[in-house]
Amino acid sequence: MNKAFIKNIISSETGATAVEYGLIAALIVIATIGALTSMSNTFTGSLDTTSATLTSAMKSN
Repeated sequence: MNKAFIKNIISSETGATAVEYGLIAALIVIATIGALTSMSNTFTGSLDTTSATLTSAMKSN
């Protein structure tokens, strides 16, 4: 391999934009999964509380 070839590969920016968009998309997916996991835990807790309240109300009748 000659110096010009290696220099050309190092300085080439072809495909860099696609890689950047891929990284941005990956970060968005990770943030979305984190947010949905947090919301899921909160929603599950709310449903558990509602279920316990309704079960208690049904037993008292």
